[in-house]
Amino acid sequence: MRKEPRAMNVAPHLVAAEIDDADLDNVSGGVAAATSAGLHLQVAQLEVCADADAFVSTEGIAASVNAHAGVN
Repeated sequence: MRKEPRAMNVAPHLVAAEIDDADLDNVSGGVAAATSAGLHLQVAQLEVCADADAFVSTEGIAASVNAHAGVN
């Protein structure tokens, strides 16, 4: 007796659940403090842009700085 292989089920299986912001903060560690600053300066043909971000959570500190200068 020959047994035929079963067809593979390739349909994606997705389970969705609702979670409110307070529960999400508990899962991700939450954000204890955050700050952001930005600058955009354009004089004649020169353009300068900069921004800085900092975040503090129970998992640590994250910071970023970005700057761009260009000629139009």
